[in-house]
Amino acid sequence: MSNKKNALIFFTKVPTPGLTKTRLTKEHGGIFTPEEAAELYRAVMLDTAEVGFRALEHLKTMAASSNTGAEYDFVISATPEHDHPRLKDIFDELDQRNIDLKFIADEGQNFNEHFNDAFKKLWEQGYDAAVAVGGDQPQMTTANIMQAFQWLDRFQGSHDMGLVHCPCQACGVSLVGLTKNTAMDFEGVFYNEDGISALDAIINICNDMEIPVAALETVADIDNVEDLAHALSLAHSQAYTAKFQPEVVVPQRFIDWAKETGLAVTTPPNSDHDPRELIDA
Repeated sequence: MSNKKNALIFFTKVPTPGLTKTRLTKEHGGIFTPEEAAELYRAVMLDTAEVGFRALEHLKTMAASSNTGAEYDFVISATPEHDHPRLKDIFDELDQRNIDLKFIADEGQNFNEHFNDAFKKLWEQGYDAAVAVGGDQPQMTTANIMQAFQWLDRFQGSHDMGLVHCPCQACGVSLVGLTKNTAMDFEGVFYNEDGISALDAIINICNDMEIPVAALETVADIDNVEDLAHALSLAHSQAYTAKFQPEVVVPQRFIDWAKETGLAVTTPPNSDHDPRELIDA
Protein backbone atom coordinates (compact mmCIF):
# COMPACT_ATOMS: atom_id res chain seq x y z
CA MET A 1 0.00 0.00 0.00
CA SER A 2 3.06 2.21 -0.41
CA ASN A 3 2.30 5.97 -0.67
CA LYS A 4 -1.29 5.32 -1.67
CA LYS A 5 -4.28 7.45 -0.77
CA ASN A 6 -7.29 5.43 0.30
CA ALA A 7 -10.78 6.63 1.18
CA LEU A 8 -13.68 5.08 3.03
CA ILE A 9 -16.79 6.62 1.44
CA PHE A 10 -19.68 6.85 3.89
CA PHE A 11 -22.95 7.41 2.01
CA THR A 12 -25.46 9.05 4.32
CA LYS A 13 -27.91 11.89 4.87
CA VAL A 14 -29.16 14.01 7.74
CA PRO A 15 -31.67 11.90 9.70
CA THR A 16 -34.95 13.62 8.79
CA PRO A 17 -38.53 12.50 9.52
CA GLY A 18 -40.26 11.52 6.31
CA LEU A 19 -37.00 11.24 4.37
CA THR A 20 -35.05 8.53 6.18
CA LYS A 21 -36.01 4.87 6.59
CA THR A 22 -39.49 5.55 5.22
CA ARG A 23 -40.10 1.84 4.48
CA LEU A 24 -40.11 1.29 8.25
CA THR A 25 -42.90 3.82 8.84
CA LYS A 26 -46.57 2.95 9.37
CA GLU A 27 -47.46 4.85 6.20
CA HIS A 28 -45.49 2.28 4.20
CA GLY A 29 -46.53 -0.82 6.17
CA GLY A 30 -43.91 -0.53 8.90
CA ILE A 31 -44.18 0.05 12.63
CA PHE A 32 -42.68 3.49 13.28
CA THR A 33 -43.66 7.12 13.04
CA PRO A 34 -41.47 9.20 10.70
CA GLU A 35 -39.79 10.69 13.78
CA GLU A 36 -38.97 7.26 15.21
CA ALA A 37 -37.60 6.07 11.87
CA ALA A 38 -35.31 9.11 11.73
CA GLU A 39 -34.12 8.46 15.30
CA LEU A 40 -33.37 4.84 14.38
CA TYR A 41 -31.34 5.95 11.39
CA ARG A 42 -29.34 8.39 13.51
CA ALA A 43 -28.43 5.58 15.92
CA VAL A 44 -27.38 3.03 13.30
CA MET A 45 -25.62 5.69 11.22
CA LEU A 46 -23.33 6.60 14.11
CA ASP A 47 -22.77 2.93 15.01
CA THR A 48 -21.79 2.14 11.41
CA ALA A 49 -19.50 5.17 11.24
CA GLU A 50 -17.75 4.08 14.43
CA VAL A 51 -16.92 0.73 12.80
CA GLY A 52 -15.37 2.69 9.94
CA PHE A 53 -13.34 4.85 12.33
CA ARG A 54 -11.94 1.83 14.16
CA ALA A 55 -11.10 0.04 10.88
CA LEU A 56 -9.18 3.06 9.57
CA GLU A 57 -7.33 3.38 12.87
CA HIS A 58 -6.14 -0.22 12.53
CA LEU A 59 -5.10 0.37 8.92
CA LYS A 60 -3.23 3.56 9.86
CA THR A 61 -1.38 1.70 12.62
CA MET A 62 -0.42 -1.10 10.23
CA ALA A 63 0.79 1.42 7.64
CA ALA A 64 2.90 3.24 10.23
CA SER A 65 4.48 0.05 11.54
CA SER A 66 5.36 -1.11 8.03
CA ASN A 67 6.48 2.34 6.83
CA THR A 68 4.36 2.14 3.69
CA GLY A 69 3.17 5.71 3.84
CA ALA A 70 -0.37 4.68 2.99
CA GLU A 71 -3.09 7.19 3.92
CA TYR A 72 -6.70 6.45 4.93
CA ASP A 73 -9.41 9.09 5.01
CA PHE A 74 -13.04 8.97 6.13
CA VAL A 75 -15.11 10.75 3.48
CA ILE A 76 -18.78 11.51 4.09
CA SER A 77 -20.69 11.61 0.82
CA ALA A 78 -23.96 13.45 1.34
CA THR A 79 -26.34 15.61 -0.65
CA PRO A 80 -27.30 18.44 -0.46
CA GLU A 81 -24.04 20.13 0.40
CA HIS A 82 -25.70 22.62 2.75
CA ASP A 83 -26.44 19.69 5.10
CA HIS A 84 -22.72 19.07 5.71
CA PRO A 85 -22.46 21.35 8.78
CA ARG A 86 -25.44 19.58 10.38
CA LEU A 87 -23.83 16.20 9.71
CA LYS A 88 -20.53 17.39 11.16
CA ASP A 89 -22.32 18.39 14.36
CA ILE A 90 -23.90 14.93 14.59
CA PHE A 91 -20.61 13.13 13.93
CA ASP A 92 -18.87 15.20 16.60
CA GLU A 93 -20.61 12.88 19.09
CA LEU A 94 -18.23 10.10 18.03
CA ASP A 95 -14.75 9.45 19.35
CA GLN A 96 -12.89 10.40 16.17
CA ARG A 97 -9.41 10.22 17.72
CA ASN A 98 -7.04 10.74 14.78
CA ILE A 99 -9.72 10.47 12.09
CA ASP A 100 -10.39 13.68 10.17
CA LEU A 101 -13.77 13.95 8.47
CA LYS A 102 -13.87 15.00 4.83
CA PHE A 103 -17.02 15.78 2.86
CA ILE A 104 -18.14 15.52 -0.73
CA ALA A 105 -21.57 16.08 -2.29
CA ASP A 106 -22.40 13.31 -4.74
CA GLU A 107 -24.54 14.42 -7.68
CA GLY A 108 -26.91 12.76 -10.14
CA GLN A 109 -30.49 11.97 -11.14
CA ASN A 110 -30.56 8.57 -9.38
CA PHE A 111 -28.36 6.55 -7.06
CA ASN A 112 -26.49 4.95 -9.98
CA GLU A 113 -25.28 8.40 -11.00
CA HIS A 114 -24.66 9.49 -7.41
CA PHE A 115 -22.52 6.38 -6.84
CA ASN A 116 -20.47 7.00 -9.99
CA ASP A 117 -20.02 10.65 -9.11
CA ALA A 118 -18.72 9.96 -5.60
CA PHE A 119 -15.93 7.73 -6.91
CA LYS A 120 -15.18 10.20 -9.73
CA LYS A 121 -14.78 13.04 -7.25
CA LEU A 122 -12.30 11.01 -5.20
CA TRP A 123 -10.24 10.00 -8.24
CA GLU A 124 -10.05 13.69 -9.15
CA GLN A 125 -8.74 14.38 -5.62
CA GLY A 126 -5.88 11.93 -6.11
CA TYR A 127 -7.17 8.86 -4.29
CA ASP A 128 -5.91 5.47 -5.49
CA ALA A 129 -8.60 3.25 -3.97
CA ALA A 130 -11.94 3.74 -2.28
CA VAL A 131 -14.39 1.58 -0.35
CA ALA A 132 -18.03 2.66 -0.05
CA VAL A 133 -20.50 1.69 2.68
CA GLY A 134 -23.96 2.93 3.62
CA GLY A 135 -25.12 4.38 6.91
CA ASP A 136 -27.63 1.67 7.80
CA GLN A 137 -25.32 -1.28 8.42
CA PRO A 138 -24.64 -1.67 12.15
CA GLN A 139 -23.43 -5.24 11.47
CA MET A 140 -20.57 -4.00 9.29
CA THR A 141 -17.27 -5.12 10.83
CA THR A 142 -13.78 -3.71 10.99
CA ALA A 143 -12.60 -6.92 9.31
CA ASN A 144 -14.89 -6.32 6.32
CA ILE A 145 -13.48 -2.85 5.75
CA MET A 146 -9.85 -3.76 6.37
CA GLN A 147 -10.04 -6.80 4.10
CA ALA A 148 -11.67 -4.70 1.39
CA PHE A 149 -8.71 -2.30 1.31
CA GLN A 150 -6.26 -5.19 1.45
CA TRP A 151 -7.94 -6.85 -1.55
CA LEU A 152 -7.81 -3.61 -3.53
CA ASP A 153 -4.11 -3.26 -2.75
CA ARG A 154 -3.57 -6.83 -3.92
CA PHE A 155 -5.50 -6.20 -7.13
CA GLN A 156 -3.48 -3.04 -7.80
CA GLY A 157 -0.32 -5.09 -7.59
CA SER A 158 -1.52 -7.96 -9.78
CA HIS A 159 -4.04 -6.49 -12.25
CA ASP A 160 -3.93 -2.69 -11.76
CA MET A 161 -7.70 -2.84 -11.32
CA GLY A 162 -10.25 -4.66 -9.21
CA LEU A 163 -13.52 -4.59 -7.28
CA VAL A 164 -14.42 -5.94 -3.86
CA HIS A 165 -17.88 -6.28 -2.36
CA CYS A 166 -19.89 -7.50 0.61
CA PRO A 167 -23.24 -8.94 -0.50
CA CYS A 168 -26.33 -7.94 1.44
CA GLN A 169 -29.33 -10.13 2.30
CA ALA A 170 -31.47 -8.81 -0.58
CA CYS A 171 -29.42 -9.60 -3.71
CA GLY A 172 -27.55 -6.31 -3.41
CA VAL A 173 -24.32 -5.10 -1.85
CA SER A 174 -23.46 -3.53 1.51
CA LEU A 175 -19.91 -2.56 0.57
CA VAL A 176 -18.26 -1.84 -2.76
CA GLY A 177 -14.61 -0.97 -3.28
CA LEU A 178 -12.72 0.02 -6.42
CA THR A 179 -9.21 0.88 -7.50
CA LYS A 180 -8.76 4.12 -9.42
CA ASN A 181 -7.98 2.33 -12.69
CA THR A 182 -11.11 0.17 -12.59
CA ALA A 183 -13.37 1.42 -15.36
CA MET A 184 -16.56 0.47 -13.54
CA ASP A 185 -19.80 2.22 -14.49
CA PHE A 186 -22.72 1.69 -12.09
CA GLU A 187 -25.32 2.88 -14.57
CA GLY A 188 -28.20 0.40 -14.44
CA VAL A 189 -26.89 -1.34 -11.31
CA PHE A 190 -28.94 -0.07 -8.37
CA TYR A 191 -31.89 1.13 -10.41
CA ASN A 192 -32.91 -0.57 -13.65
CA GLU A 193 -36.12 -1.55 -15.41
CA ASP A 194 -34.93 -5.05 -16.34
CA GLY A 195 -35.41 -6.66 -12.92
CA ILE A 196 -31.70 -7.45 -12.55
CA SER A 197 -30.46 -7.46 -8.96
CA ALA A 198 -27.66 -5.09 -8.04
CA LEU A 199 -25.26 -7.93 -7.28
CA ASP A 200 -26.00 -9.70 -10.56
CA ALA A 201 -25.60 -6.42 -12.44
CA ILE A 202 -22.20 -5.76 -10.86
CA ILE A 203 -20.92 -9.26 -11.59
CA ASN A 204 -22.23 -9.11 -15.18
CA ILE A 205 -20.34 -5.87 -15.81
CA CYS A 206 -17.17 -7.23 -14.21
CA ASN A 207 -17.41 -10.43 -16.25
CA ASP A 208 -17.83 -8.49 -19.50
CA MET A 209 -14.88 -6.21 -18.68
CA GLU A 210 -12.74 -8.94 -17.06
CA ILE A 211 -12.48 -6.98 -13.81
CA PRO A 212 -11.10 -9.07 -10.91
CA VAL A 213 -13.58 -9.36 -8.05
CA ALA A 214 -13.26 -10.39 -4.41
CA ALA A 215 -16.34 -11.21 -2.31
CA LEU A 216 -16.35 -10.82 1.47
CA GLU A 217 -18.88 -12.05 4.03
CA THR A 218 -22.51 -10.98 3.77
CA VAL A 219 -23.52 -7.87 5.72
CA ALA A 220 -27.22 -7.08 6.14
CA ASP A 221 -28.62 -3.57 5.92
CA ILE A 222 -31.94 -2.39 7.34
CA ASP A 223 -34.72 -1.68 4.86
CA ASN A 224 -37.82 -3.34 6.32
CA VAL A 225 -39.13 -4.70 9.62
CA GLU A 226 -37.72 -8.18 9.04
CA ASP A 227 -34.29 -6.67 8.41
CA LEU A 228 -34.66 -4.66 11.60
CA ALA A 229 -35.45 -7.76 13.68
CA HIS A 230 -32.45 -9.56 12.20
CA ALA A 231 -30.16 -6.61 12.90
CA LEU A 232 -31.35 -6.24 16.49
CA SER A 233 -30.83 -9.94 17.25
CA LEU A 234 -27.32 -9.72 15.83
CA ALA A 235 -26.66 -6.58 17.86
CA HIS A 236 -27.59 -8.38 21.06
CA SER A 237 -25.26 -11.20 20.05
CA GLN A 238 -22.44 -8.72 19.38
CA ALA A 239 -22.90 -7.14 22.80
CA TYR A 240 -22.09 -10.48 24.40
CA THR A 241 -19.46 -11.83 21.99
CA ALA A 242 -17.47 -8.59 22.27
CA LYS A 243 -16.41 -9.83 25.73
CA PHE A 244 -14.47 -12.59 23.98
CA GLN A 245 -13.80 -10.95 20.60
CA PRO A 246 -12.24 -7.55 21.34
CA GLU A 247 -12.30 -6.60 17.65
CA VAL A 248 -16.12 -6.50 17.70
CA VAL A 249 -17.55 -2.98 17.67
CA VAL A 250 -20.88 -3.14 19.50
CA PRO A 251 -23.72 -1.09 17.92
CA GLN A 252 -24.57 0.30 21.34
CA ARG A 253 -26.60 3.28 20.13
CA PHE A 254 -28.86 0.94 18.18
CA ILE A 255 -29.28 -1.33 21.21
CA ASP A 256 -29.99 1.63 23.52
CA TRP A 257 -32.49 3.13 21.08
CA ALA A 258 -34.36 -0.19 20.79
CA LYS A 259 -34.47 -0.51 24.57
CA GLU A 260 -35.76 3.04 25.03
CA THR A 261 -38.37 2.46 22.32
CA GLY A 262 -39.49 -0.82 23.87
CA LEU A 263 -38.54 -2.73 20.73
CA ALA A 264 -38.01 -6.47 21.16
CA VAL A 265 -37.59 -9.33 18.71
CA THR A 266 -40.23 -12.06 18.96
CA THR A 267 -40.85 -15.09 16.75
CA PRO A 268 -44.19 -16.91 16.64
CA PRO A 269 -44.35 -20.72 16.87
CA ASN A 270 -43.48 -22.22 13.50
CA SER A 271 -46.08 -24.76 12.47
CA ASP A 272 -45.09 -24.59 8.80
CA HIS A 273 -42.27 -27.12 8.76
CA ASP A 274 -41.39 -30.45 7.21
CA PRO A 275 -42.98 -33.41 9.06
CA ARG A 276 -40.56 -34.99 11.54
CA GLU A 277 -42.68 -37.88 12.82
CA LEU A 278 -40.52 -40.55 11.24
CA ILE A 279 -37.29 -38.84 12.31
CA ASP A 280 -38.37 -38.10 15.87
CA ALA A 281 -39.90 -41.57 16.31
